[in-house]
Order: sequence, then C-alpha cells, then structure tokens
Amino acid sequence: MNVTGKCFCGHISYKAEVDPNIVAVCHCSDCQEHSGTAFGVIAGVIDEEFHLLTGKLKSFIKVAASGNHRELTFCPECGTRIYAKDAGDKPGFIGLRYGTIEQRNELTPNIQVWCKSAQPWAIIESMPKLENQS
Repeated sequence: MNVTGKCFCGHISYKAEVDPNIVAVCHCSDCQEHSGTAFGVIAGVIDEEFHLLTGKLKSFIKVAASGNHRELTFCPECGTRIYAKDAGDKPGFIGLRYGTIEQRNELTPNIQVWCKSAQPWAIIESMPKLENQS
C-alpha cells in the first residue's frame, strides 16, 4: 500500500510502500520510553521503499536490549519520530511510525509484540500477542 506522511510541524514529508499485514503494537520498553506512553505502533515498509520528500532527518543510534544497533530517525525541528531500522547501510526492516502516516485510518494493527514488557492495562485482549518480537 502506498502511503504518504509527515511530521507534526510539516518540515519532514515522505512517501513509502507499507505492508498492511505488518502493522504492530510494540510494547517494548524502548518504545514505551521513546514514545512517552505505554507502546508504539509501527507499519512495516516493503523492501526499504521509504522516500524522503522534504526536510532532512536527524538520527540517533540506540543499542537495543537484544544488542542490535537501531537507527531511530526524527524531525530535527519538532522531534516527531519517523522510523526505526537496523543501523548501517545493510537492507533490513523499517518500522514506520504509525502516527505520521496520513492513511493510518486504513491500517489496522494486527499483532502485539514484546508483550512480556507490556503495561498490563495496555494489552489488547482481542489482538494476537507475542512475548518477544518473533
């Protein structure tokens, strides 16, 4: 599915192709801390088909609990998170932040991951759950 998106202030805009079957609620402690709430929601970008249209992203490298180095990107003006991916130039999964997608009403989360670190009140009982990511 082709989507467009932007940050809160409009400095960053993008287009991307996402897989509507890979929309997840992530309960990992990194998403909790980084989002300032109980979870994050991401849509999986297909074959790294993310294209920045305006602005320049700023990034931060985070060492995840798994030991993986993750590149977290955001707008340098308003701080809106845009995506996360494995750090470096190698191809890999890109998790586009759901709230930045203009067509988000067409994308329904279909799984919860990292439920072992979820806040008990934040679990969606009707949605499949994974203790970790896979």
